[in-house]
Amino acid sequence: MRVPPIVTLTVNPCVDESADVDRVVPDRKLRCGAPRYEPGGGGINVARAVHRLGGDALAIYPAGGPAGDLLRTLLADEGVPQRAIPIASRTRENLNVFEISTGRQFRFVLPGPDLAPAEREALFAEVAGMRPFPRYLVASGSLPPGVPPDYLARLARLARERGGRFVLDGSGDPARRALEEGVFLAKPSLAEFQRLTGLTDAGEANLVREAQRWIARKRCEVVVVSLGVAGVLCVSSDSVERRAAPVVPVRSTVGAGDSMLAGIVWSLEGGRSLSNALRFGIAAGAATVMNPGTALCRREDAHRLYEEMSTRVGSEEVTAWKADATATDACASGDPRRRLVQEEHPD
Repeated sequence: MRVPPIVTLTVNPCVDESADVDRVVPDRKLRCGAPRYEPGGGGINVARAVHRLGGDALAIYPAGGPAGDLLRTLLADEGVPQRAIPIASRTRENLNVFEISTGRQFRFVLPGPDLAPAEREALFAEVAGMRPFPRYLVASGSLPPGVPPDYLARLARLARERGGRFVLDGSGDPARRALEEGVFLAKPSLAEFQRLTGLTDAGEANLVREAQRWIARKRCEVVVVSLGVAGVLCVSSDSVERRAAPVVPVRSTVGAGDSMLAGIVWSLEGGRSLSNALRFGIAAGAATVMNPGTALCRREDAHRLYEEMSTRVGSEEVTAWKADATATDACASGDPRRRLVQEEHPD
């Protein structure tokens, strides 16, 4: 199989089941609407979004049991190139419930199966054996129980040695170790960034300073911090940029961060500048929240929002952001035009 320029690795994939219910209440049978089944997991969603945007990406992941078979089928139905590594345990299933009466979304996330050492190494070997090595290797999402904390660091080292750009969207000790190894781009949420840096005061000057420290210490070349309703902060060695997200109607927040990352990576691979890639990524993330379940973005919505943002670039707010109660209140208010995802790697 030909190796495309973008390859994603999802160590803990899932099948996302979504349904609507009028109201969520305890101790009662809740009659839901027809279920929807879609492929899930950070890297898989990145590959799906790249494909939807018109790009070329390969999804590598472990799969086992009936849910693993369904995951293969769902990706094949979407036309996403894939390589599934067989495992003995069952691929997990997650549940997303949309409460019609309030517009709230409930996300039930399972931990995933234990991977045997041979299965973990088979997954790593699949990436290591790619010829030629992809320009971008994206590792996104949570790790299942039992995966060693240096797993992502090994992947980062492999990408560097093979001349690829390693893109990290992870959390906790595995992400910290990968950063110590050095990556091209890191995309933490605000909460993840604070945990990784120990930062308690999330004022914009502090965020920029910590991101620049990562870059100076060669932890990464680019830091993209998701700020939820406050937008996105992007820091590189020669630029600092904060962009607001467009205001759109929100149907589901699942996969918005993955779609943003897909838009950024696909744009960079296509030759866009970092600033334009960031803008397109934000547009892809906003396009995703407009759709129900984990349907991700539609190409026409992403390009339309990108063009709208591009025409406003002269007057668009690209300003310093300071964390305060305003952003939190906007999230908590339930305003369906304003609520954007603050990813905590729920996948």
